[in-house]
Amino acid sequence: MTSPAVTLWTAALCKQDPGYGGWAFVRRQDGESGAAAIKGAAGGERRTSLAKMSLTALIEALTSLSDLPADAAVTLRFADPALAGELVASDGAYAAAEPEAWAAARTLVAARPVLNLVPLAAGAPASGFLTAWAEFGLDTSKSRGSFKAAIPKPNLLKFPG
Repeated sequence: MTSPAVTLWTAALCKQDPGYGGWAFVRRQDGESGAAAIKGAAGGERRTSLAKMSLTALIEALTSLSDLPADAAVTLRFADPALAGELVASDGAYAAAEPEAWAAARTLVAARPVLNLVPLAAGAPASGFLTAWAEFGLDTSKSRGSFKAAIPKPNLLKFPG
């Protein structure tokens, strides 16, 4: 039996870096449709950085794969243009700025031998959807502090990815 293929999308933002930040991810089982094939979450923090939010989105997205075998084919479409370079660097800016999040992200990436990294164009419809949810996480963190919640299924079913 072949392992399932999955596509992940991630986005993050930070207003005043450091400042308020938000992140979002969506996971879709390739070749599947309907509510069971898609899931996602968004969140935010106060006094954070874009690096931390990008890494948090990646960590949350890869953690969502815990129900799949390690050899499942994963395509990661990420909105942060620096992310792929940071993941292959041993001492990049993200490692220096956010060592704990960076180490956690590197561990999760290393556990996925079939991981295809693909930048997400800023004008792509999926980018707008994710940015809106990252903005929601940022705004919610202003009043509630650290925040994480699942993206509701009715919204996920409108995901354009």
